[in-house]
This record gives sequence, structure tokens and C-alpha cells, in this order.
Amino acid sequence: MKTLLGAIVAVTVLAATSSMAFAADEKKNTQQERMKACNTEAGDKKGDERKAFMSQCLKGEGAAPMTQQEKMKKCNADATAKSLKGDERKTFMSDCLKAEKKS
Repeated sequence: MKTLLGAIVAVTVLAATSSMAFAADEKKNTQQERMKACNTEAGDKKGDERKAFMSQCLKGEGAAPMTQQEKMKKCNADATAKSLKGDERKTFMSDCLKAEKKS
């Protein structure tokens, strides 16, 4: 009887421990994903501007919507980073600006 009770307690403790570890891993992955997304959104921001943006983003606070000028700047920088020229650049810029409007 004591052996059975001991086995039940051991299984319960093991299940609770693995459940907590799983929840911690899940939370870590969520935070990692948020960090990755915020870092991508931060783009070319530097110094205090980047710190403030990252802080708001990681807290889940939405930053103020981007102005048209900011959208153009971001899409233009992305197109330059991809070395796009001519019609490819026009298409990319169009799609980029449309995607920015949706989000």
C-alpha cells in the first residue's frame, strides 16, 4: 500500500514539474517571438529612439501609427537593402506600402 501511494505521489510530482517546465518553455518562446518581431520592426532606429520603441513594443503597447513619410522611408530602405531596381523596385514599394496600411 505504501509503495502504491509513493508511486502515485511520485507520478503526480513528476507530472506537475513537467507541466510547469512546458509552460515556462511556451512563455519563453512567446517572449522570443515578440523580441524577434519588435527587433525587425525597429529597423534602422538608433539610440534612445530604439530603446523607447523596443520598450513599448515588448510591453505590447502599440506605437503610434507610422506616418506616410515613415512608411516610405522604411519601404525605401528595405528596397535598397534588397538592391531592387526599376520595375522590381516599383512593385516592391507598392506591395510594401499596401502591407503597411493593413497593419
